[in-house]
Amino acid sequence: MWVLEKILGVRQPAGAPARRGVAVEEGVTLGLMNPDASLDECVKVAVVRYDTLTALSPDARRERYRETISDMVRQALAELRPYGVPSSVQGRVEWRPDGLRLPVIGFFDFEWAQHGIIVDLKTAEKLPSRIKVSHARQAAFYAAASDNMAARLTYVTPKKCETYELENIREHREALRRIAMRIENFLALSDDPEFFKSITVPDLDSFYWGGPARQLAYEHWQI
Repeated sequence: MWVLEKILGVRQPAGAPARRGVAVEEGVTLGLMNPDASLDECVKVAVVRYDTLTALSPDARRERYRETISDMVRQALAELRPYGVPSSVQGRVEWRPDGLRLPVIGFFDFEWAQHGIIVDLKTAEKLPSRIKVSHARQAAFYAAASDNMAARLTYVTPKKCETYELENIREHREALRRIAMRIENFLALSDDPEFFKSITVPDLDSFYWGGPARQLAYEHWQI
């Protein structure tokens, strides 16, 4: 799937969960940047955004996920508004670790420079008991690229919300650097996208290759 999307440039349509995440973040951003904005205003912005993003979506979960937006926006605002107004939202960060030819670039969700904190908001169906590894590496990158600020992950579900502070930032950051180096080494094998199709095989048992993606596997790998 990485070869299909990142090298061949064939992106998969986002499902209802991803669209909900974008919508909830937009509603929460409005509420954080405008302390006087009512919950109804923030929810309306989120729902309108969700409806726009899913207008042509065939995802059968569309309505069910729409119904949870209000509770998620409410809980996230209750969790994050005590931090005050963010100094920055959707901030671009760039990290140039030793050994990499290209920079690592990303965008954090919320920054409170006055507190030395960066927060990334994650929407989920179930509340994790700890920070997921992939999220830890992502947050460690934000911290490394932002004058070593503290990094936190706020997880919000339809029923709960919890914020976890990232520990062992140095270890997660080093793991990310090693991954980036391996990706660069892999890409250095050829400038021809067709080459990477010739040395990879899609795992058709994975749910990632279900639905329309199954047809793409046939079109590009003939399997």
